[in-house]
Amino acid sequence: MARRIDVTGAGGVRLAAWEFGPPRAAADRAAVPRAFVPAQAQSYETHETYEVAETFEGSLARGAGEAGRVRQAAAPEGGDGARPGVLLLHGLMGRASHWAATARWLADRYRVVALDLRGHGHSEKPPTAAYTREAYTEDVEAAVEQLGLGPAVVIGHAMGALTAWQLAARRPDLVRALVVCDMRASALGAASQREWESWFKAWPLPFATLEAARTWFAEQDPWVDRPSPARGAFYAEVLHECPDGWRPVFDPEHMLVSRETWAYDAHWDELALVRCPALVVRGLDGELGRAEAQEMVRVLPRGQYAEILDAGHLLHYERPEAWRAVVEPFLDGVLSS
Repeated sequence: MARRIDVTGAGGVRLAAWEFGPPRAAADRAAVPRAFVPAQAQSYETHETYEVAETFEGSLARGAGEAGRVRQAAAPEGGDGARPGVLLLHGLMGRASHWAATARWLADRYRVVALDLRGHGHSEKPPTAAYTREAYTEDVEAAVEQLGLGPAVVIGHAMGALTAWQLAARRPDLVRALVVCDMRASALGAASQREWESWFKAWPLPFATLEAARTWFAEQDPWVDRPSPARGAFYAEVLHECPDGWRPVFDPEHMLVSRETWAYDAHWDELALVRCPALVVRGLDGELGRAEAQEMVRVLPRGQYAEILDAGHLLHYERPEAWRAVVEPFLDGVLSS
């Protein structure tokens, strides 16, 4: 189960945070749990709960009518201080539900929240100028504070990992530990940005059906080396049905602008400022090479390294059991020390 909690990010942008809980009895699923309101929280709103396995198109359709069902947060009744907080940050084009498999096992022991970053998922999609590195980091900072989640373990994939270590460098009081999932610290350059621009233009939008979209991303996408059903499922989660077919829920131009804010710069200096324990995880066929990953571990004052075989960039989504096998021992060590 996951329930939505709206928080306010930089510049007043509304962000959808999803708090995951252990599976509950069917009789309890219709009830909306009381809102958790920490003493330091700013005002936010809670929404109906959703099954974490619900497809994006289903939750989006339901979300279209949420405005009439929003409930104001209840009066404070105490926090969840017994369970350490974990914040999950998706990558570029991603959404909180991509963490569902991870959240299920984490929720047995931790208070788990996944955030839809600005421009993604159910969060607000502000104008193009709003997609800066500072805005993303300030959004996450605000979310941790408003939810009373810190000091939290922050687990990030790709762009979410960069945001996570920038937050840890900026606000070490809010981050207890860090997991970096397949994100490079080096500059990617103009050629890389041009490749992304060309890739977006190659999408055969709109897709006639969701199954057609899954097939294209799994098999026909020019970036696919070999068929990958998991990749098809990953991208199908970020599409929604429009009058003319299936299109991304995000604006591709916003994604390119977001990427531009990190692609031309290296981020080693900020990485070196991360003082908490940090685990760098790469897929053997991912975007983060072994040499660079190991150099990131060297630069991190308390860095550790892990890699997952037979996994690419979407390693936490493609290989959830192998991902758990490397992340869970790290968390056990961090939170038992």
